[in-house]
Amino acid sequence: MTIPDLAGVFGVLLILVAYAGATNGRLDPKKAAALVLNLIGALLILVSLAHDFNLSAVLMEGAWALVAMVGLGRLALARRRPAP
Repeated sequence: MTIPDLAGVFGVLLILVAYAGATNGRLDPKKAAALVLNLIGALLILVSLAHDFNLSAVLMEGAWALVAMVGLGRLALARRRPAP
């Protein structure tokens, strides 16, 4: 198994941990911990796909990473707003 393959496998594990945590109520899917796990997982899978390209998988993981980044961006903006 190559290093890119290992990166992809680790990325899959991170996404599965985030998903399992969300479905079991241990992680809030709208909070930073789950979003970071999903973002890092998707990026690691994209690393593996850069070495063994698959368009549909790249589109899926790119969208997954983008959704996680938007969620993290919203959290960052919410922290900067003053409380009412």
